[in-house]
Amino acid sequence: MLEYCGADLNFSLQGKTAIITGGAAGIGLATAHFFKGKGVNCVLADLNPEADKIAHELGDNCIGVSGDITKAEYRQSVINAAVKRFGSVDILVNCAGIVALDSAETLNDDMWDKTISINLTASFKMAQAVGKYMIDAGKKGSIVNMASQAGVIALDKHVAYCASKGGIIAMTKVMAYEWGKYGIRVNAVSPTVVLTDLGKKAWEGPVGDAFKKEMPSERFAEPDEIAGAIAFLCSGAAGMITGHNLLIDGGYTIK
Repeated sequence: MLEYCGADLNFSLQGKTAIITGGAAGIGLATAHFFKGKGVNCVLADLNPEADKIAHELGDNCIGVSGDITKAEYRQSVINAAVKRFGSVDILVNCAGIVALDSAETLNDDMWDKTISINLTASFKMAQAVGKYMIDAGKKGSIVNMASQAGVIALDKHVAYCASKGGIIAMTKVMAYEWGKYGIRVNAVSPTVVLTDLGKKAWEGPVGDAFKKEMPSERFAEPDEIAGAIAFLCSGAAGMITGHNLLIDGGYTIK
């Protein structure tokens, strides 16, 4: 018989506090819903001016802070709000991001700069700020960065997006390497197409049907499937997982 080694078999997150960037919609909001069921206090950081209203619809243990994630003052205000309301920050989920589609030879400077700024630079700086808070406070914690299957394979007209998500995966590994000694675990998740409102609009019809035929799963992901994986990575059950990039792609990248 195998001896129980002390892993958290219930994936408990009760009483933890999580900051979720891009938390007012899509995968971020799905993660907040999942976290709520696990007893997590949620701080939704989002450009949407109704972020706090959306948060309160989830429950009393959720707040929203509206603003621009590319701004240092805003990032710090999110951390301050979390600590003031809930006493600490235990989890960061970096979900904020955009997609700009164009071929490599015609993508303009503005769309390249904006994609890298929001997807990669802002995610790094938010993780940096939360990591520094955890280190200074002597707290263990978990950071999950939203990457993509586009960070490990080439997708047509996704040059800026692929570059930003590949950068997310690389920075995740370095942060995990440097911060492991503080008890801070850093991982990435890399979904395929996810059926958020935007995902449904972008991939409906023949284009989406053709893409699904290339996937062993023959379907796209639901938002709660990504949220569940994020919750697992943040839980004690994943205590030995750090620096990992979890592909949630229905097998698309195994080819």
